[in-house]
Amino acid sequence: MENVMKHLTQVWRCACLYRMKQYEPLGIGMYQDSYLVAVCECPGITQEGIAKRIFVHKSNVARQICSLEEKGFVSREPDPADKRNLLVYPTQKALSALPVIRRVRAAWAAQITQGFSAEEAAALSRALERLAENAAAALAACEEGT
Repeated sequence: MENVMKHLTQVWRCACLYRMKQYEPLGIGMYQDSYLVAVCECPGITQEGIAKRIFVHKSNVARQICSLEEKGFVSREPDPADKRNLLVYPTQKALSALPVIRRVRAAWAAQITQGFSAEEAAALSRALERLAENAAAALAACEEGT
């Protein structure tokens, strides 16, 4: 399993560098795409909701959303039901960036699965989905203290 984690880490790091280069024209960083996708897919999501959706710490969400707001990609408004929460909405700039983000992600997936048969790609996708589900469950158990 150690080799699996080593290889997953290498793929992740390469993906980050690839996205960093591809997103330069948009003016977003390599990690900000996940935040933008979450906000575009769930307009009015809370910062806590983003943290849970993309598995990052709430303090990271606050920093990244602040940066995206300064760049004009999102806006934040107080939650009428609970003034302690801020609801995050995509701007037109974010909605315009979404198709680019999806194209970059699809191009990356196509490049890293080049030479795979359709069956191999599907099997890999299923295995990684199970791995991600197990990872989320392990995290939830850890956070519950069990």
